[in-house]
Amino acid sequence: MNLEGTSALVTGGASGLGEATVRALAGRGARVVVLDMQDDRGEALARETGGVFAHADVTNTAEVIAAVDAAMEMAPLRSVVNCAGIGWATRTIGRDGTYESAHDLDVYRKVIEVNLIGTFNVSRLAATAMSRTEPLADGERGAIVNVASLAAFDGQIGQAAYSSSKGGVVGLTLPLARDLAVVGVRVNTIAPGLIDTPIYGYGGNAEEFKEKLKRDVLFPDRLGRPEEFASLAVELLANSYMNAEVIRIDGGARLQPK
Repeated sequence: MNLEGTSALVTGGASGLGEATVRALAGRGARVVVLDMQDDRGEALARETGGVFAHADVTNTAEVIAAVDAAMEMAPLRSVVNCAGIGWATRTIGRDGTYESAHDLDVYRKVIEVNLIGTFNVSRLAATAMSRTEPLADGERGAIVNVASLAAFDGQIGQAAYSSSKGGVVGLTLPLARDLAVVGVRVNTIAPGLIDTPIYGYGGNAEEFKEKLKRDVLFPDRLGRPEEFASLAVELLANSYMNAEVIRIDGGARLQPK
C-alpha cells in the first residue's frame, strides 16, 4: 500500500513510539493526525511534520471521531497506529494481609480502559471511516497497527493490570482482522520490548536503571530505539500481505519475574 498522499492517525503520537511513528509516516508522504493529550508537544510535532494535532482521550468516542474526521478531511484515511497507553506497577495483594491493601480495582479498570478498550475504540471508529474510502488494489482500503508489549507474554511481578491489558490487545488481533477483512482493512500488532523512550526518565538515575533493564536482551546489548519500532510499524502498514500477525520487536528478550 502506497502511503504517499494518504492520511494517517497515530494515537499517543506526541512522544516516544508514537512520535517516531508520526515522523516515519510523514517521511513516507502521509499527512498525520497526532492524537494525544499533551497539547504543547502534539501541536509542535504536527506543525513540524505538516500534520494536524487532535487533543483526544482514546476512550472518548466523540473526541476520537473528531480526530478521525480531521484525518479524512486531509486525505483518504489509510493508516492507524495505536500507541496510546499507560502503565502501572502494583502487586496483587499487600504485605499486611488486609483487603484494603489488595490491588486497587479502580486502577486495574483504568489500565484496561485505556490500553485495551481505548485501542478497540479507535480501531472500530477508524475502520468505519476507512470502509467508506475508495478501495485500492485487491480491494484494500487501509491497515491498523495496534501496540501490545513483551509484558503480554512475560508479565513481571506487579504487572497484572498492564500485562492483561496488553494480552487483550494480542487476543484482539485475529478476530479484528477477520471482522475487517470484508472491507479490506488489515490488522497487525507489534509487541515491543524494552524501547528507550521518555517513560524511563532522564539523567543519571534513569541511565543506571536502563543499564539494568537491558540484562534480559539477547542481542544487541542495548535497549531498542523508537525509530526501529516505527520502521516496523510503517512496514506493516505498507506491506499488503501482512495481516493478523503479532510481531515481537525485543532483541530476543525474555523478561525475568522481576
